Amino acid sequence: MSLPAKVMRDGLLEKRSSGLLQLWKKKRCVLTEEGLRLHNCKGGDAPSPAWSSKAKELRFERMATVDCVEYKRGLVYFTVVMATGKEIDFRCPQDGTAWNAEIALALVRFKNLQAVQTGRKRHLSSSHLGSTGEDEEL
Repeated sequence: MSLPAKVMRDGLLEKRSSGLLQLWKKKRCVLTEEGLRLHNCKGGDAPSPAWSSKAKELRFERMATVDCVEYKRGLVYFTVVMATGKEIDFRCPQDGTAWNAEIALALVRFKNLQAVQTGRKRHLSSSHLGSTGEDEEL
């Protein structure tokens, strides 16, 4: 059983729908060490009962990048690009630390941790294959 992921930020974002009209819909977003969880808003800005318990999860392992940042009329518009090439558009108020920066930093941390773990696994597997390093030239 794994421990619940540490919450790094929790708040409101607007996500552009993928439908024909591409409307902006409010989402309660929870940024964790593993990704971004999007909860539907069932009306208003009320806490708990107004938020759906079912969430769509955008996991960092499936994300490629956060880009297309644009600042307009006090809002930050940005795009999360998934590894499949799918683009998901968001916007949030420009005040304080922008969501796009926090998501991008968390994604970089996740990818760096993955790279370190992969390097360790390679190192451990090569050392278990019998290489002592004593006969290697410097």
